[in-house]
Formats: sequence, structure tokens, C-alpha cells
Amino acid sequence: MFLERTQPRKYEEYAYVLDFVMRGKSATVRGRDGIIVTALGEERLTILELLGLPNSTFEIGEKVYIGKEGRTKILSVLGRLEYSEISSAAQSELPGVVEKIVLQNEQRFVDYLNNAQPLTPRIHALELIPGIGKTYMKSMLEEREKKKFTDFKDLQDRVGLKEPVKQIAKRILEEITGETRMNLFVRR
Repeated sequence: MFLERTQPRKYEEYAYVLDFVMRGKSATVRGRDGIIVTALGEERLTILELLGLPNSTFEIGEKVYIGKEGRTKILSVLGRLEYSEISSAAQSELPGVVEKIVLQNEQRFVDYLNNAQPLTPRIHALELIPGIGKTYMKSMLEEREKKKFTDFKDLQDRVGLKEPVKQIAKRILEEITGETRMNLFVRR
């Protein structure tokens, strides 16, 4: 008996280039070589290995389309990589790219902050974000009761939380590097 999937498999539509090798060998698919691109998926925030189309050029931090239909620069998504498997160049680009993704998807992260719930009776999801302790958490919960946050600036103005983009990016990096027990943003 087969178990039916409750949701169709979700594939990334876009990824951000962390590093690329013009003549490289795949770490995930034996025998595949060519333009090997290390990228971070925009939606699931997982590190991916991509195969670039011959004669394509890439920029670090560039957003590339990797969806099912109509790719222009990517031949295929080869697989997922662990943080420890990527080049030191890719590792050093990661913080900037994560911040870029948080900024480009501001509404998604503000919605998360507006709807985050307690994880256990003692720990609220908001507290797992660096810079948000019990005090900020309490004022965030009180403020969002009155009115949902509209953007990062609104959050900063009403609660006083410094640099929410950097704090969320920091949490995402901790999840990508495997330093956390529980993930809020990165899909396993």
C-alpha cells in the first residue's frame, strides 16, 4: 500500500549564486561535470548544487531561475549540499546572500513574525531569533495584538528591535550551518 503525499513536492523556483566553478565536477551526481554552481534556494533556504548551461556566465549573489519550465542559465538541479561540503568562498558569501533573501522577501518574514506561536510552554518561536529575548518578545506580542506589523521599519519603530533583517539572517545562518536543534526557516 502506498502512502499518498498530502502536499505535492515543492521545488525551488529561484536560487542565489554563492559560488561557481567553470570546469567542475559534481559533488552530488557521479560523472556530472561542467559549470558547477553552488546556490541557496530562495524559498526553502537549502544549499543546492546546480549544473549551469554551457557558455553561461554567473555573478556571485545573482538570482537564477531554477523552476521546472523555461530555465535560461541552469541545465539541472543536481542535489542538496550540506554547509560543510561547500567551498570557503561560498561559505563567506552566504551571510550576504541570506540578508539579500530576507530583504527581497520582507513580507514573508514580517508575516512570520506576525504569526509566530509558542513552540513549548516555555519557549516562543520569536525567542529563537537572535536579539529577541523575553522583553522584546513580550512587546512584539503586545504590539501585534493591536495591529500586525507592516514591514521591518514598522517593527523597529514600534518595538525598538535593532536591525531585524540582520537578526533573522543570523538565525537562518545558524540553521544552515546546523547549529540549531529546531529550524524556523530552513527546510530540512
